[in-house]
Amino acid sequence: MGLANVFERAVGGNAPVEFRAYDGSRAGRAGADVRVEVRSPLAVSYLATAPGALGLARAYVTGNIEVVGDMYAALKQLSELTLNDVPWRERLGVLREIGAGPLLRRPPRPPQEARLRGLRHSRARDQQAISHHYDVSNRFYEWVLGPSMAYTCAVFPSEDATLEQAQFTKHDLVARKLALRPGMRLLDVGCGWGGMVMHAAKHYGVKALGVTLSRAQAEWAQKAIAEAGLSELAEVRHLDYRDVAGGEFDAVSSIGLTEHIGKAKQPAYFRSLYDKLKPGGRLLNHCITRPRTERARASGFINRYVFPDGELVAPGHLVTLIHDTGFEVRHEENLREHYALTLAGWCDNLDKHWADAVAEVGEGRARVWRLYMAASRLGFELNNIQLHQILAVKLDGARSGMPLRPDWEPPAHA
Repeated sequence: MGLANVFERAVGGNAPVEFRAYDGSRAGRAGADVRVEVRSPLAVSYLATAPGALGLARAYVTGNIEVVGDMYAALKQLSELTLNDVPWRERLGVLREIGAGPLLRRPPRPPQEARLRGLRHSRARDQQAISHHYDVSNRFYEWVLGPSMAYTCAVFPSEDATLEQAQFTKHDLVARKLALRPGMRLLDVGCGWGGMVMHAAKHYGVKALGVTLSRAQAEWAQKAIAEAGLSELAEVRHLDYRDVAGGEFDAVSSIGLTEHIGKAKQPAYFRSLYDKLKPGGRLLNHCITRPRTERARASGFINRYVFPDGELVAPGHLVTLIHDTGFEVRHEENLREHYALTLAGWCDNLDKHWADAVAEVGEGRARVWRLYMAASRLGFELNNIQLHQILAVKLDGARSGMPLRPDWEPPAHA
């Protein structure tokens, strides 16, 4: 039995995928839209020493497995690929063909894997984790994210809306939930390239401060703010959110930062945000969550290559924690399907700029992004992960300042 047949067996014989292997074997559906090419014995080594998603990711990132065609479509079939499901009789047949070495040898870890030092979620280690993911290349992110440079879930007013329209809608939804108006002060923690800060300043006349642990993001954002003529209202600093003075802000937005904080640090995180708000100020927390209540650290491929030290919790945990901090929770919604659509847009952007992206950041890192974004899209579609927005207020006495009914959605005819 050829190696291609073993891979076909591992994912199920009915998968609409063609398999080709370096030993000349072919299997699966000839001419299928998705083709998996096993290009060297190292591919077998990676799958044998780290079965499942991590082994497959390592083999793909290093180029020892190639996916020809749409990565998202491929992952629908390959997400459970593991040699553990192949009967030993067939594995022994492979051993006779290729030798025992690939199944016994531990191959080197790809250089794109994160290697963090220090205590988990210490300031120094958090800086390393953020730098690993975000200080890749601003030009690379421009190609992937598009003009908005927004690296968080968009809100699609309709399924045919463009990614840029959806990112504008997301920023505007956050602004309306926070009831921003001229003269207010907004703090955006984990601000990325400053999209929310600039939106609030430009469209709501708000004096907005964004903070990020990524120096590359801060430099890009400050340049964009100056070019947009918003320097009197908007600012982005390379700064830890813990070092921002408290009690000065009318509103706080946290869009895509909570995932990086760690469950053990989240009580202190929300206390810090509470202390930064004036009485009557609102908090909007927007983050990826788990659909179940158990704690879940990012593991395997995502933890090693994409979001080191990332940790997801269930929305109920966040609501309870925000409530226990002293906030009054006023609104919550799940935008899971919107994130799947957002990721589809990012995947398309990367495919369109693939040659440029490889030239900019290297083939290995470009492969990491291609794999993780397609896998994340599938994860949101399958309800393995969710995206929740939680709106809360720091009461002024017993006064919330909230409308009797939510007033942040535009009229249906708009």
